[in-house]
Formats: sequence, structure tokens, C-alpha cells
Amino acid sequence: MRMGMIGLGRMGGNMAARLLRGGIEVVGYDRSKEAMERLAREEKLLPCSSVADLASQLPSPRIIWIMLPSGDVTESQISELSAILAEGDIVIDGGNSNYHDSVRRGKMLASKGIGFMDAGTSGGIWGLENGYCLMVGAEPRVASAVEPLLKVLAPSSESGWAHVGPIGSGHFVKMVHNGIEYGMMQAISEGFALMEGKKEFSLDLAQIAEIWRHGSVVRSWLLDLTADALKADQNLENVVPYVADSGEGRWTVMEAIEQGVAAPVLSLALQMRFASQDEMGYGYRLLAMMRNAFGGHTVKEKHESH
Repeated sequence: MRMGMIGLGRMGGNMAARLLRGGIEVVGYDRSKEAMERLAREEKLLPCSSVADLASQLPSPRIIWIMLPSGDVTESQISELSAILAEGDIVIDGGNSNYHDSVRRGKMLASKGIGFMDAGTSGGIWGLENGYCLMVGAEPRVASAVEPLLKVLAPSSESGWAHVGPIGSGHFVKMVHNGIEYGMMQAISEGFALMEGKKEFSLDLAQIAEIWRHGSVVRSWLLDLTADALKADQNLENVVPYVADSGEGRWTVMEAIEQGVAAPVLSLALQMRFASQDEMGYGYRLLAMMRNAFGGHTVKEKHESH
């Protein structure tokens, strides 16, 4: 089986490599020639000079998987493909697109007879070795055609992937997945911060993370990663306390508001990420001034030691 992969960055490149190792021929394109050349050399990827060249090297019906940043980049690429591909061909968006966009793009491609799949993809940089969790939305015909690829990319042919519903549902489920991820990460970080603050107990956080990995009800892959990080460095002095948000956490909270579903943990976890991104800290400075105004509490100046 031969397919195309557009976008050979950290995720796309590793996914192409896993497909190639699983016996799938992959024609790949990326703006970075170095990325294509490396995969061609190390994994036998079939490189090409352009998206049109990629499409010309695929058998009909053509299957093209794109792994690009959400938003304008993905929009532009799908628009370009819609003018190149023919009826019966399939486009898969494995990036973190908003599910509303996926529903719209699916309708646009369907008007030209082109199939579409939105593939929520989780696994990060470990996916090449461990496999990817794939939650896909598509019409049955498209899901059936893409199934061999999903079985190779997933942890096993029988687990870690599913056709969860119609177009849009794959990215919707991945959006909720990321919202839950925010909450789990926040809970773990707060718990370890509490233990780190109990100086009189001299707790070995790496040791605690390790024992929690075995038999504890809070064991998880996130805890595994935390344990590995703490083994190397418990002080984390060289880590800047800035946590980015990809956008899916915001979309999850917006969905909760639209549905009127209470999601306080997910919402607060997102707000805590915003707090970490506030380099100026204006709101916190204003809080200190208000506290001083009504209660006479001391306001710390920048030159004071902490």
C-alpha cells in the first residue's frame, strides 16, 4: 500500500517512519529538504519536489495524510489539495484542528467527491516507538480505506484506534482528550508542589513518583514522565515556569460553556496556564495594591529579597 504524507516535522516525520517500518510505502513532502532527505536515507521515504509531485506518485484512489499546524496552514494545504485531487481520493488531517473547521472542510471536499478524515492523534514524540492513539471521524467508506494505516500507526492492530463517528468527531474527541490532559497535569503538578514545600520532611520526590507508578490509583503515563524527569532533576531550577496552551484546552472550555456542562477542573487548569504566561503579572500586582489599600498589608517591591 502506498500513501502520501505532507508535513514531516516531529509528529509527521515519526508517523511516516512508523508507517514505513510497518510495510507501507510513503511518499513524503516537507518544505524542509533536510527532513525529506533524512527520512529517505534512514527510513526509505520516497521524497518529492512539491505537493503536486506527491499526488502524481500515488495510485488511485489516492490517500494523503497531512500533519501541519492548525489554522491557516492546514486550511491552505487542504484548499490546494482540493484542486489537485480527483473524485474518490482521500485527505486525512491528523493535526490539532478545530472540529468545526473539520466539519466545514469535509463538506467542501465532499462537494468535489473527495473523502475526508479528521484524525485526532495522541502520542507525541513517543509515538514512533509506542504507537499512536488515533480517534478518527469519517464516512464508513473512508474509514475502511484508511484502516490499514491506522492499524500500523496504533500501538497494535486491535487497540489504541477507533472510528469514533462522522466527520468532525475525531477532532472533537481529541479536543476533549487534551482538556482532560490539562486537568491531570495540573493536579500532578500541584500535588508535587505541596510535597516540595514540606521542607521538614525532606521528601524524595523522585522516589515518591516512582512508587506511585506501581499499584497506585493515580498511576499514568503522565506520572511515568514525571518520575523520569524528577530522577534527573528535582529542583527544576533551569526550567522557566511558563506553560503554553495549544488551543485545544480553550476549545474544550468553550464547548463546555456552549453546552452548559460544568467543567471546573478543565477550566481552572486552562486558567492556570494563562497565569504562567503572564510575564507582566499585572493582575497580581493590582491584587497586592488592593490588599494594601483595604488592610494596610505590605506591598513587596522588586528590590526586596524573596
